[in-house]
Amino acid sequence: MAAPASVSPSPAVIVLAVGGLYVAQSVIGGVTWAGLPAVLRERGLALGNVGLLSLIALPWGLKFLWAPVIERFRLPPVGRDRSGEIVMWGGGLSVLGLAVVGFWGPVSLGPVLACLTVVALATATVDIACDGYAVESLPRAQHGWANAAQVGGAYLGSAIGGGLFLVLVAGLGWAPAVWALAVLLVLLGVPFLLRWRATAIATHRPHTPSLAAALRRPDIRRGVLACALYVLAHKTAMMMVGPFLIDAGFDLATVGLVNGAGTLFVGLAAALAGGALVRVCGARAVLVSALGLQAAAFFFFAARHLYPAIPASALIAVAVAGSSGIMALGFVALYAQFMHWSDPRQGGIDFTLFQSTDALVSMVGGVVSGYAAQHLGYGVFFAGAGLLAAAAIPAIALICRPGAGGGVEALYQDRSAAFLPSGESR
Repeated sequence: MAAPASVSPSPAVIVLAVGGLYVAQSVIGGVTWAGLPAVLRERGLALGNVGLLSLIALPWGLKFLWAPVIERFRLPPVGRDRSGEIVMWGGGLSVLGLAVVGFWGPVSLGPVLACLTVVALATATVDIACDGYAVESLPRAQHGWANAAQVGGAYLGSAIGGGLFLVLVAGLGWAPAVWALAVLLVLLGVPFLLRWRATAIATHRPHTPSLAAALRRPDIRRGVLACALYVLAHKTAMMMVGPFLIDAGFDLATVGLVNGAGTLFVGLAAALAGGALVRVCGARAVLVSALGLQAAAFFFFAARHLYPAIPASALIAVAVAGSSGIMALGFVALYAQFMHWSDPRQGGIDFTLFQSTDALVSMVGGVVSGYAAQHLGYGVFFAGAGLLAAAAIPAIALICRPGAGGGVEALYQDRSAAFLPSGESR
């Protein structure tokens, strides 16, 4: 029996509806991971305190704990999909939290950290529903569209939160810049809510989503290990790139343009290229290549710190390539693996386990990287990061080898049985 129309929307609808939510979530992430660290460093905060911003990622690391509750609420045994309700409540709390942050200056680190953590809790909950909706709505052959929405939306949001936000802070001040982002979040959530209200129908779902069901599957355990290794080697040291550029003599507006324009153009282009390369070469080859390129970028940062005579233009170019292009290239492949390993009947739980691993490793790595850069110096820090990325290459190649794990294909072949119109059976 064919799945309901609401379960198989066109790829264009997914890009518009789900992509808007990914952009909104990444706006907040861009502020946290790129924008705010540069603002705080410009205003004299120690690198160790800048690294504490990684603690805001704690809800993203722990969201697997409440993902089963959210997924069972979102997908009741009989009834309408409740994704839109989760998005409305979580999005509203995020907007309110940003509005409050606008009243505090960035030097009020404690209150800002507390409020942004609440915002992260709300957006992490929305992301559970968003990921589950994407996994269940698209057949495996169309996962590339979801990856484009996820990674492309993430880089567009990061460009806004880490780039445009800094330009607004430099030109208008803290409060107007934060409030402008809050208004933007509202606009980005509208397409998803309109589509959800128009297409959600009552459905019978025989499978009960659970964390235990996810952990029993070898694909999930393999994916968690791959995610932890990849994020540790590829991502955690990137939080220090903004402070590194500030200490290298660049002003806040320049760093904002690097984060924004580089992410917007280079990141989006690399995301599209990554999607094409995954289809041609496979996710494993793209992941390995991205790690090699990122290791080279880290080694360059170390060399630039030790030899300041290297032109500033070269530093900017590598910073853009490392933080935008290479990152996008690798994470398109990683997200493709996530979707491949996820069960469409409980995608919000399975995908959340991978993202929680990403967030926990990023959080711990970010805190450690701040103190490491402060006490070891940028040269030693980035050289060590380069060695770590290079060492992770054979491990990722082994974990993501073709045919490893398997077993998810049958879930996609039988996906129509998991989402039957209310009152019908197989």
